[in-house]
Amino acid sequence: MNIQGFIVVFGIICLIGLVIADDPIGITRETQGISTVTHVVVYGTFTNNVEAVWVSSSQDLRNNPPLKTYSDDWIDPFSGLGETGKEKWTPERQSTMSYSEQTIADNGYTEWDKTVSLDTGDKVANQDNFRATTHFDFVSADDAFGRATYSESLMLDSTSMGSDAGSRILCPWGIGDSGFIPAYCNIVEMGSYFTGSRVSMVTTARERHISASADVPVGMDYSISLSGIGSAAAWINAHIMEGRTPSVFRDVAHGTGSNDISFWNADMGTEGFMQGVDLVYKEKTTASGIIESFSKSMSYQSGMRRF
Repeated sequence: MNIQGFIVVFGIICLIGLVIADDPIGITRETQGISTVTHVVVYGTFTNNVEAVWVSSSQDLRNNPPLKTYSDDWIDPFSGLGETGKEKWTPERQSTMSYSEQTIADNGYTEWDKTVSLDTGDKVANQDNFRATTHFDFVSADDAFGRATYSESLMLDSTSMGSDAGSRILCPWGIGDSGFIPAYCNIVEMGSYFTGSRVSMVTTARERHISASADVPVGMDYSISLSGIGSAAAWINAHIMEGRTPSVFRDVAHGTGSNDISFWNADMGTEGFMQGVDLVYKEKTTASGIIESFSKSMSYQSGMRRF
């Protein structure tokens, strides 16, 4: 009996909108770079594991939570104590990038090529802070019931109490609501999975969240292409919460002599940024059997300027 199947899956997801505007984290004075290149050809057993978690803040990670908001008091930037004549705290933003990959191939022939690069420096719109590319081929031994299992996940979690757009945007037409980039809290995950007796696959995972200005959008991409015998899946999960800037008041304009910033939400009768978006998106594609072709591409971009 001859069984043939043909499965093609292709998807492009772009989560972008008028008020979706992540503000990238700036670099520290010292930057780091990590890169690896792996090549393996083996009969028998093969394993590979990669774990990366990178947390960045525009202020002090050791003092979170909560993130700092616009302060109502004048603060000494060195002691942190309230003293008249000193400067005020600016809002804080924080991003977390996480990547994981686990592979085991047992009782078969494996060819493996993987490159990983991580760079903590400022990036422009066509560059990445993290990138991982994997080429994986496996064929089970005929008499050994061999099997390969592969899983990969990329996640980006960004949150902010807002930003002064005048000091973050180079483009004169991208200043945003009332001169501020509103608060946001966005998390996006992309990944894939395969288990089976035969596979030839290529995956690419990349992301960017470190930049000198908010003109460069935060972004992440994931793609997978494979054929084989077994079960495959690819997915994206996203929860986007974006703010808007309500009326902005400065006490100096009302003759109090200070320069305190306050945001007044007339609809709610409270101070602070308004929430303008709450978006949940989930998509998962699966295939099982003799997989002739499985391909999926996903993309996320968030910023004051997009391309």
